[in-house]
Amino acid sequence: MNKSKYWINKLGLLPHPEGGYYKETHRSIINADSNCLPKNFKGSRSFSTAIYFMLEKVDISVFHKIKSDEIWHFHDGDPLVIYVIENNGKITELNLGISDLENIFPQVTVPANSWFAAKSKGEYTLVSCTVSPGFDFNDFEMADKEYLLEKYPEHSTLISSFTH
Repeated sequence: MNKSKYWINKLGLLPHPEGGYYKETHRSIINADSNCLPKNFKGSRSFSTAIYFMLEKVDISVFHKIKSDEIWHFHDGDPLVIYVIENNGKITELNLGISDLENIFPQVTVPANSWFAAKSKGEYTLVSCTVSPGFDFNDFEMADKEYLLEKYPEHSTLISSFTH
């Protein structure tokens, strides 16, 4: 059994709508009431959530965004690149992994409300993602390819590669 299949089985990972595999591992029992959260949140949220997330060589995590900051923690496999489209249209590449190479880090943060996508740089990458306020699928938006192409035409190749 290859290492990625080992982790899928051991951790009970399931297919994720954005691509790859995941399993929620933590959901805080403490909640923030809606009047304590920014107005773009509807309803209360757990203080924090965490998941395992894995991309195999053939997988991509398509462009999407959430309303909270998302902290990515590297666990195993090859480094991963996260492409973030900033509000000004600039692309930032966050490289996640364990390496003595410059610009590869074991933990990175994707800012709230940023379009982002990811891909393993090798056979597979196993990470955890921590979200606060906690993740809720009501805060998740999958990118519309035509919308992103119209808004950021200078990134058409990247957008076309990471959208359906």
